[in-house]
Amino acid sequence: MGKFIVFEGIDGSGKSSQIRMLAEKLRADGRKVYITAEPTESTSGGMLRDALSGVVRRTATEMAALFTLDRVNHNVNPVNGIKKMLSDGFDVICDRYYYSSLAYQGSATDFEWVRSMNVCCPDILRPDVCIFLDVSPDVGLERIGKGDRGFTEIYEKRETLMAVRKKYFDAFSALSTTDNIEIINADRDFESIAADVLRAVKAL
Repeated sequence: MGKFIVFEGIDGSGKSSQIRMLAEKLRADGRKVYITAEPTESTSGGMLRDALSGVVRRTATEMAALFTLDRVNHNVNPVNGIKKMLSDGFDVICDRYYYSSLAYQGSATDFEWVRSMNVCCPDILRPDVCIFLDVSPDVGLERIGKGDRGFTEIYEKRETLMAVRKKYFDAFSALSTTDNIEIINADRDFESIAADVLRAVKAL
């Protein structure tokens, strides 16, 4: 079995860069690596991306339910699902997982409902480690502004990111006895962050 590694953080925390850097290091060590993300490329993932970009308006409850549906498919897909890739010996690195649902939708609808729907689902795996890149909302927004996406998502506002960051820590507290969570200061240069990420993964 490979290792299941999840990256989390508010928007602009640098997850994409750190995932790429970790994958390069693991592959250099001879590991097989599969990179994935949520929302997925499935039908439910497309519905979520339309909502995140503001094309379609959905309630927080709808978003939470759709993310859970997408996450179940992400785990059990027989072609490239998380369970399949782990059993094939790949280390799976996932950009966002149920911690995002707890932080983003959990701050706008019933937190315990979102938590139960995810952590009590038999088809949703717990990761070997969740790496949380902790960045201040101001730094996150500055990084988003320097990007080349050409658009912002519905959660990318300072007040929203402050509330989401707080909710992440509420989620980590609620999951402290069941989940392996590594909180890494991501306000620093990318190389220092990457060194801490690699240490956390090699400790598994």
